[in-house]
Amino acid sequence: MRPKRGRKSETPAKRCGRAAKILARLRKDFPKPKTALYHDNASQLLIATILSAQCTDERVNMVTKDLFKKYPSPKHFAEARQAELEQDIRSTGFYRMKTKSIIGCSRALVERHGGKVPKQIEDLVQLPGVGRKTANVVLGQAYGITSGVVVDTHVHRVAQRLGFTTGDDPETIEQDLMGIFEKKVWIDVGSVLILHGRRTCRARNPKCPECSVNDLCPSAKLFVKRTK
Repeated sequence: MRPKRGRKSETPAKRCGRAAKILARLRKDFPKPKTALYHDNASQLLIATILSAQCTDERVNMVTKDLFKKYPSPKHFAEARQAELEQDIRSTGFYRMKTKSIIGCSRALVERHGGKVPKQIEDLVQLPGVGRKTANVVLGQAYGITSGVVVDTHVHRVAQRLGFTTGDDPETIEQDLMGIFEKKVWIDVGSVLILHGRRTCRARNPKCPECSVNDLCPSAKLFVKRTK
């Protein structure tokens, strides 16, 4: 559930001010907003992020614990047998599609980038199976490079509920968030909204009464009324 147009009288300037207050509070809730995906380097994070589509981070971490030992580099993934890799990642779901993306992406890394993950978003999104979300995760979390705002299902939901966007597609939501927040905080914006969505602003039964930003959220009162 989300507000139709955020706060009716809210100007862009007021929205930015409210957003800054929300971010400040969520940063206190999550002082170290990092990805929960285990990784030792950029290539591992890239693979883990591809695997995380429609799958929990916990499950991905269970799989990659042994996966990264078996395939320690992009070269090893590039040379993997499709049927075997499918079985290695089967429990993450959509394993056939993910296998094709991982092998294709790894081959591209080896052939075009010497086996290294590029630091430019333009290069990353050209890799098989890599969209803006994955590229933003890798650049922000592995390299500390600000390229945009990560938009996953949690960010999608929370950004709408907070009145930051009325968009339904990730690209529109990302552009709206980038317009509201200063570039220097884009990495943290995606991270804290994801964590807030998992812990408090859940898809079903959000915990509005105990939410640290409920007084700044246009959706909070609506949810509280529904639960009474």
